[in-house]
Amino acid sequence: MRPTLHLVHLYPGLLNLYGDRGNIITLQKRCAWRGIELRVHQIGLGESLPPDPVDLYFMGGDQDREQTVVERDLRERHREAIQNHVSAGVPFLAVCGSYQLLQQYYRPAEGPELVGLGIIDAYTVHPGHDVPRCVGNIVVEWEGGTIVGFENHGGRTYLQAGAAPLGRVIQGHGNNGEDGFEGARTGNVFGTYVHGSLLPKNPAFADLLLHLALKPRYPDYELEPLDDSLEATAHDAAIRRARAMRG
Repeated sequence: MRPTLHLVHLYPGLLNLYGDRGNIITLQKRCAWRGIELRVHQIGLGESLPPDPVDLYFMGGDQDREQTVVERDLRERHREAIQNHVSAGVPFLAVCGSYQLLQQYYRPAEGPELVGLGIIDAYTVHPGHDVPRCVGNIVVEWEGGTIVGFENHGGRTYLQAGAAPLGRVIQGHGNNGEDGFEGARTGNVFGTYVHGSLLPKNPAFADLLLHLALKPRYPDYELEPLDDSLEATAHDAAIRRARAMRG
């Protein structure tokens, strides 16, 4: 019997800036090529999570308005279940705005402070609309390799003692443009500002998520290698563009 994974995609109709759905498509394709069934459960406002098993979470990014819309629903409807899942090792990829919603809080340039789930020990503050946004191609040193993509965020994120950075910025701004860090990792929870989409150009990261999702229920399953030559070409081209812009 082939492995089956259940992925929960939170608020796909509201949090899908810069083609974040491409991350879901990438996971679907990389599973299908290996004979793994990936069932995607799209959960919108007011909807309940599917029954267990839940093997993987994804939440994308958008503007402050959309974050305000989902913040209370996420916290009041799903907080306990998500915390239980991630405590059990279920991987969670959160991009940009949703990365902020997993933190302690996000203080926007206007409007009330948004209370996050507190899963990532960090906070984000928007310095105001008169301060330039963190925009452009980004390259991040990560686990002996690199992550490439595009960032566009006004908030500045500051990691606290309980969170480790996802990687170190080689080119771009990252969390705040000051400390040289990008994103955060807490257990199997990954937060990042990298769009692009993230996973199509970074297949090693996609496979890490799949490995972590498979491990609890299929401990002996090994992901077979794929021909990632096209992805490697796109990855290298992104690095060259970023270095050219820096130059």
